[in-house]
Parts: sequence; C-alpha cells; structure tokens
Amino acid sequence: MINLVQTLETCWYVSPPWGKEIPPLEVSLLEKVYVTTTKSFGYCCGVEWSAKGWNYEIVSGNDNLTVLGREIIGTGNFQLVTKEKPVFGLGELVEFRFHGNGPPVRIVQGIQLICDSWFYCIESLAV
Repeated sequence: MINLVQTLETCWYVSPPWGKEIPPLEVSLLEKVYVTTTKSFGYCCGVEWSAKGWNYEIVSGNDNLTVLGREIIGTGNFQLVTKEKPVFGLGELVEFRFHGNGPPVRIVQGIQLICDSWFYCIESLAV
C-alpha cells in the first residue's frame, strides 16, 4: 500500500493553489497605478497570492495600500527605484535549506520591494 500522506508531502509543491498556470498579473512590479478606491496614484511595490487572488502592495505618498487587482488600473509607466531585478519570479520553484522534515522545494507566491531590497513570500508546508 502506498503511503498517500508521504506522497503528498513530497509532491505538494507541483500543484500550486491556482492550478497548473499562474493567473496573469493586472500590473507589473514598479508600475505606476491608479487606485480606484482611494482615487490616488501610486506604484506597485509588491504582489502576493491569497485566497481571493493576487494582492497588490501599492506605495501612495507615505502610505502603503494592499488592494485586489480589480481596485487598480495600470498606466504602463514604470519607476526605476532599484537597479537590481528580483532574483526569483512568481510561481518559480526554488530550493531552500530547512531544518526538519518536508520537501526543500517551494513556490514563490509573492515578491515585495522593501527599503531597496527584494523580499519573497514562499508557500509553507501545512502540517
């Protein structure tokens, strides 16, 4: 008999929560956007997958807003605030060194620019 739990733990990362293909982003990182809920402009500095779909982190003035894709309109203009591009892409399988059990390969589910450094949200193993 096959241990289904062990099989799931070793293969869980090949089936992201959104299915086989990543849904397209409404806007790109560092793109200038119009936020319809606050009627203001800002720049997309992060994106992360949630149960509702893509959440976008928008810097507008001195505020950071977290909005859904239907609440923003992209302008196609970009702000170059950093010279470095993110090392990993959304949906990319990356290998990490973890202590304990579980597969070392995880999916990048979010990217955010904070103080000129890229931070990544990776899926966690639910126990």
